[in-house]
Amino acid sequence: MSTTTTEKPRLKTRFDEEVQAKVLKEFGLGNTHESPKLAKMVINCGIGRFLDNQKLKPEIRDTVVSTLTTISGQKPVMLFAKKSVANFHVREGAPSGFMVTLRGDRMWHFLDRLLNLAIPRIKDFRGLKDTSFDKAGNYSMGLTEQAVWPEINMAEVNFTHGMNINFTFENSTPEQSRFVLAELGMPFVKKDEE
Repeated sequence: MSTTTTEKPRLKTRFDEEVQAKVLKEFGLGNTHESPKLAKMVINCGIGRFLDNQKLKPEIRDTVVSTLTTISGQKPVMLFAKKSVANFHVREGAPSGFMVTLRGDRMWHFLDRLLNLAIPRIKDFRGLKDTSFDKAGNYSMGLTEQAVWPEINMAEVNFTHGMNINFTFENSTPEQSRFVLAELGMPFVKKDEE
């Protein structure tokens, strides 16, 4: 079953027609090739704490795979520990998480749903911190439970889990990435409210 649509994503259109011009003007960039671009989004879900004697229970694996597949439209890849860490009871080669990488239209549709459906459903939400940018302008945020996604039926879920969402930019700085995300509708905490 293919989930491709011929419709151009709303946020991609908005970025191309409005936001990119604002970024060029705001930061004095010469042309569109110098402006920051959202290259990919990565959704991670760590499952290390759910391991039972270095083995992953099938119901936990199925729940995480189902959640990530439902919200992203792609099947996640299982990640394995690269080295053993005795303090965390992790052995090399043990399952440690699941990951989905989104690019292109699928990424823009996911971002649209994140901004307009999932984030408004977070309990006691007061805005996202804008301190999670790295030097290259990439941004990371976390969700504590999958219940914020309207397509997840919590009555059918065995347990709750969170996820990390990473926004990877090209040609960017933290200031430029923050500007782009804010223009696209990312609800950052206002400076006077901190």
